[in-house]
Parts: sequence; C-alpha cells; structure tokens
Amino acid sequence: MATTLGGLHQPRGAENSAEIDDLGRFAVDEHNKRENALLEFARVIKAQEQVVAGKLHHLTVEVVDAGKKKLYEAKVWVKPWMNFKELQEFKHAGDSPSFTTSDLGVKKDGHDGPGKQEVPTHDPVVQDAANHAVKTIQQRSNSLLPYELKEIVHANAEVMNDLAKFDMLLKLKRGDKEEKFKVEIHQKSEGTFHLNQVEPDHS
Repeated sequence: MATTLGGLHQPRGAENSAEIDDLGRFAVDEHNKRENALLEFARVIKAQEQVVAGKLHHLTVEVVDAGKKKLYEAKVWVKPWMNFKELQEFKHAGDSPSFTTSDLGVKKDGHDGPGKQEVPTHDPVVQDAANHAVKTIQQRSNSLLPYELKEIVHANAEVMNDLAKFDMLLKLKRGDKEEKFKVEIHQKSEGTFHLNQVEPDHS
C-alpha cells in the first residue's frame, strides 16, 4: 500500500497488534506521569498512523478511571531509528459505553445487569456478533452470491442471566444490491454466538 507523506492510514496488523497496544499503554503511562493521574489502560479502540519525520500514531484508547470506562484521543510520535517516542497529545473524548464479554453475568443487587443499552458499532464483540449473523444469513439463503457486511447501522445490547442479547440493524450487500436486516443475536457466557431472529428491514 502506497503511503502519501502526512496522510492518515490504517497501520498494518490493525488495532490489536502488540505494537499498537504498547503505544496505547505508553500514552496512558505518560499522561499519568504528567498529570499525576491513575488511568488504567484497557485497549486501543482505533489506530491510524501518519508519516512525518518518523510516524505520528493517532490512537483512540479506552481506559478505566475510578472504575468507569472512558475514551481518550492520543497522538504518539515515534522515530524508530533514534529510539525516540513522545506523547504529543492526550485528550478526553467521552465516556465509553463499550460492551465487552466481561459484562456478561454481572448482577447488581440481585437484578440482571444494566438492561438494554446502545453499544458502539466498532466494538469488537459487536462486530463479531454481526459477522456471525452475516455468515448464518448466507448459510440460510440459497443465493450463490455472498452477502457482505457493509455497515452496522446501530446496535443495542442487554445482559440477561448467562447470555447477552444483541439487537442490530445491518446493511448488507449481495452483488449490486444492498439490503437491510434486523437481527437478534445471543452470545453465551462461553463466547459462542447464535442468530435467534432475522427479518428484512424495508425502512
């Protein structure tokens, strides 16, 4: 992939590479030192890089602050040949409503978890659930043309006893045709997905 100088692009190996995680952890640690804060690194949600004199990494980092998930935008400048790494910017970007498998089975005062809530469509668990739905829709259809996930329009999640229930609106492409489907996907506590309901959406 050709990279234009100064242009933003996805790093190779995507968000979950050890190098990106290390940069996210570095950004949080540096911020904690500078601000005498106690943020705890959770994961990198999004990563892009920009070629300057070295690389400027633009990261969206999820942290835990006093038990609450929050999102921060960080910029880390790296010059590998000089062993140079510097945090350029670290700013709060909002609270993270991110749903993770660790939320499964969480009960408060004997009641099931937080009830149905909107979850970010870029959350890895949400994307895994959507991909499972697409795969199952493909298996159930008699079409020779494969379905391709174009967009998760919106997603809600609800924790119920030993499973999580996802309600999503998916935009799929099959050949030249785009279709929307409302789906309900269940995720068991061991992590497996099951497409419970699917219906075409003509809105």
